[in-house]
Amino acid sequence: MPMVVGVVAGVALVAVLALIGLFKLMWRVAEPNEALVISGSKHRTEGLEEGMGFRIVTGRGTLVLPGVQAVRRLSLDLNETELHVDCVTHQGIPLKVRGVVIFKVGDDFVSIANAARRFLDQQKLMAERVHNVFAGHLRSIVGGLTVEDMIRDREKLTGQTRAACGTEMEKLGLIVDSLQIHEIEDPTGYIQNLAMPHAAAVQRDARIAQAEANRLATEAEQQSFARMAEATRDSEILQAGYQAERDKAAAKAKQAGPLADAAARQEVVVQETRVAELEAHRREQQLQADVRKPADASAYEKRTLAEAERDARISAAQAKAKETELAAAAEATRVKTAAGAEAEATKTRGAATAAATRATGEAEAAAAQAKGLADAEALRAKGLAEAEAIKARAAALAENQDAVVAQQLAENWPEIVQAGASAFTNVDNMVLLNGADGMSELFAKALTMGGTGLGLARQLLSSMNQNGQAHNGPDAQRSSGTPGGTAAAPVTQKVPVEGGEG
Repeated sequence: MPMVVGVVAGVALVAVLALIGLFKLMWRVAEPNEALVISGSKHRTEGLEEGMGFRIVTGRGTLVLPGVQAVRRLSLDLNETELHVDCVTHQGIPLKVRGVVIFKVGDDFVSIANAARRFLDQQKLMAERVHNVFAGHLRSIVGGLTVEDMIRDREKLTGQTRAACGTEMEKLGLIVDSLQIHEIEDPTGYIQNLAMPHAAAVQRDARIAQAEANRLATEAEQQSFARMAEATRDSEILQAGYQAERDKAAAKAKQAGPLADAAARQEVVVQETRVAELEAHRREQQLQADVRKPADASAYEKRTLAEAERDARISAAQAKAKETELAAAAEATRVKTAAGAEAEATKTRGAATAAATRATGEAEAAAAQAKGLADAEALRAKGLAEAEAIKARAAALAENQDAVVAQQLAENWPEIVQAGASAFTNVDNMVLLNGADGMSELFAKALTMGGTGLGLARQLLSSMNQNGQAHNGPDAQRSSGTPGGTAAAPVTQKVPVEGGEG
């Protein structure tokens, strides 16, 4: 049961919130300076004809059905437009009229309805439309007036303009709060010329008044001068009487006057002398204060500055000399150090060069000695090897002369063939009579000569062997033309060839 109550309360709360939201969505309030124009359903408003088709609300709230009715706002604020109109008067004189019109939408429903029909979506164009209406009527009204009428009675121009525009402004739903003509400009100078006669008359009256004032002032001055002369005469008469009395008293006092003058003069001289002494003393003190003391001070200042400058120059010279001495000492030390370093470097380089030369000589001597020993050892080894070879050949000849001869022939066979072929060096053309058989016969003869050479070699070896047993040693090797001690003479045989002799 509590759950059901909670659900019902929640649904009720949601419903209330939905109703509040819907109410806020549907409720529209018109501000004091605006009118709500509600369209979308047929309405009847007091003062308007039947079936106008929209409703006007001012100063209160109203319900609007969203999606069914449309709400738009029409401003009731004041607006103004400036008038700049070029007009021509009844006399044909061009003028430029400058003014301002202050207007607004009327507060009654008829005016609001008329303005809504014309300016609801074009409220920013109200000023332009009003300017066009007033400009047209102002030109028409100025065309029926003279310049004098416009100048003398500007209210008449304003009243006629408002009356002429009233009907049209009412149709537009607008009312005019104020119409002011600020300025009437005259490009041709008509107004200025119109004022010139009046200005001249005023100037004339002013000059007449000035002349009359000057005349009255002159008469008053003359009377004043006459009274001044009369007063001067009376004053001079009185002064003459007074002067006679003064002269009489002066004559009586003339005798006492010189004595009094002398006494007074003496006192004056005494006082002047004292004053002169005091003045001389004052001038002396002033001279001491103004001339001598400043001169002494200036001399002291110059003397002190000169001494200070002299001391400064002496100090600077001493510092310069000390600096020069230190620089010379430093330079001498640097040169001495550099010379010592250079001598030490030269000595070191000489020692290094001598050591390198000595090492090079020793190395070269060792290399020459090693090379000599190696060459001697090589010659010795070669001699021993050759001796061993001769000994081995002798042993071989003793055991098998044919094998040794065959080996020697095989080793020297190229020289043997070359020696045999040298017989054909002078043959330009060789003709073999029997073709291949002739070539075979030629090679057979060559082989026969080889066999003959082999026999001769065998005989020589036999004889050498016999001689070698008697003379075995190095001399036997030197007497032999071959390594084996045998001399193989080249064997030549003349072969009959066509066209030459072998």
